[in-house]
Amino acid sequence: MLLDAIHAGSSMLAAFLASLVECVEALTVVLAVGAVRGWRSALAGSAAGLSVLLLLVAALGRALAHVPLHALQLVVGALLLLFGMRWLRKAVLRAAGVLPLHDEAAIYARETQALRGQAAASQWDKLAFATAFKITMLEGVEVVFIVLAIGAGRPGLLWPASLGAVAALAVVSALGVALHRPLSRVPENTLKFVVGVLLCAFGTFWAGEGMGYAWPGGDGALAGLVGGFLATSLLCIPWCRRVAAQGGVR
Repeated sequence: MLLDAIHAGSSMLAAFLASLVECVEALTVVLAVGAVRGWRSALAGSAAGLSVLLLLVAALGRALAHVPLHALQLVVGALLLLFGMRWLRKAVLRAAGVLPLHDEAAIYARETQALRGQAAASQWDKLAFATAFKITMLEGVEVVFIVLAIGAGRPGLLWPASLGAVAALAVVSALGVALHRPLSRVPENTLKFVVGVLLCAFGTFWAGEGMGYAWPGGDGALAGLVGGFLATSLLCIPWCRRVAAQGGVR
């Protein structure tokens, strides 16, 4: 029972943090659209995107129930590793100063400037609707696949992962309504670093289980994998910084 609670809690946390990053990025663009082109079309486009994503979750969630568990664990483990390594690589390079930090305020300013350059419609703004719909779908699809991958690793984890994603959406939406500006103070690179470590650990664990590997310590091996990925990533930061100073990292 305790291990089940730990799995559910870690799944919810990973889904919450991953969704938080994507929701902040989507909110930045939606706020820019609403401020420049009007809130009616921007909110309608975002709502339409969320509706499509909910249908996607429902369809894929039912389909996953018919896939054998070991095959599912292998596939979702590989997917989580791909997502995690991509996020972790960027987070390490940004922490090392090789890549610039993600600046939501700059993105907001760029989006508003681009939208002001095009004429607005008198009532229904197709550009505002399409832009809000596109960014919601673009960021949301990644959240959907991460949540489904986290939830498919073991029976009973889809609900905790989904709750984590919904909680992130609720938190970011509430802050967006309250602030009416991009959440530029959210430490996004730190979040991506943590999420990358968690996704890599989950992905490695479930891929191993899918291949029939018996992890030493059973479920307790997850903590070791998290620690291993975290330590390796932290060691990579000064190494990347030194290599970049010599012109070897791009």
